[in-house]
Amino acid sequence: MKALVLAAGTGSRLRPVTHTGAKQLVPVANRPVLFYALEALAAARITEVGVVIGPRADDIKESVGDGSDFGLDVTYICQEEPLGLAHAVLVSQEFLGDDDFLMYLGDNFVGGGVAHFADEFRRQRPAAQILLTPVADPTSFGVAELDAEGRVVSLEEKPRTPRSDLAVMGVYLFTSAIHDGIREIKPSARGELEITHAIQWLIEEGRDVRSTVSTGYWRDTGNVADMLDVNRHVLDSLVADHAAVGEVDDDSVLIGQVRVAPGARVVRSRIVGPVVIGSGSVVVGSRIGPHTSIAEDCEITGSDIESSIVLLGSTVRDVPAITASLIGRHTSVRSARAGGNHHLVLGDHTRITLAS
Repeated sequence: MKALVLAAGTGSRLRPVTHTGAKQLVPVANRPVLFYALEALAAARITEVGVVIGPRADDIKESVGDGSDFGLDVTYICQEEPLGLAHAVLVSQEFLGDDDFLMYLGDNFVGGGVAHFADEFRRQRPAAQILLTPVADPTSFGVAELDAEGRVVSLEEKPRTPRSDLAVMGVYLFTSAIHDGIREIKPSARGELEITHAIQWLIEEGRDVRSTVSTGYWRDTGNVADMLDVNRHVLDSLVADHAAVGEVDDDSVLIGQVRVAPGARVVRSRIVGPVVIGSGSVVVGSRIGPHTSIAEDCEITGSDIESSIVLLGSTVRDVPAITASLIGRHTSVRSARAGGNHHLVLGDHTRITLAS
């Protein structure tokens, strides 16, 4: 079995952060969300991976390389325009050949990985197998209708009147039969080749299309709220690595699961975990509250940050209350004087001064 990881999306819902970087590389717990997907594929005993990228995705190539750091053999496939998930499969035909494959949306996070789903597919080998999960508002997703045996009866993309509450997650498993479906479908009203339409074609042709309903943790990290939620989820499973702790002075207090990377310094500060602080970062006279990730080479001085993600090389000075925020790379946030809570989504290289 091969894998196809889709990483060509522009990340419009995460702007302005994604104006200058790929959304799949925005970190949660100081690691790009794409890396969790690649590790999940390696754990599922899949080694040949095609990564579908856009024409300006050199940062993904640089971060992932040839895949050897993950135990993978990575091939890059360029999708010139974002014309749908089925189009991504279409442009990957040479890489996929006639092999079975698992398709994983690179900005999705699946708690517990995908190994058990891949093993189930290997045993049964239906034409297609999709992962589903109950959601409160199915109108924002592809929605599946199942029969009594769990086979998929119909699929509908973002229906106004959903036939179930089962949303299609960002993980699909296919035999080469899916290529027949993709060749038969036409672009949707939004001009894209929809993978749900290709799967629906398989259903109408009498092919075996099955589902697995998951009640585990899953998020599409395409917006800030879900990105912060994944960060919170990953940090909740954090185990403090006391054998690899940076410099923490005697006037600082670390409570709970806190990971201070080698090369980081904490001075006269209170860190309440779960928290990760990246190498080269300095925290002085500050409180870092639960569910916060501070990347490498940041400076946090005289500030209070909680439930937030601070990206590479950023500076926060004298800001009394930052919460539920995503602060881009090499960004400077300063406060002229004390004020209330601040909720920020800041792109890379931003300079902002806050005043009450």
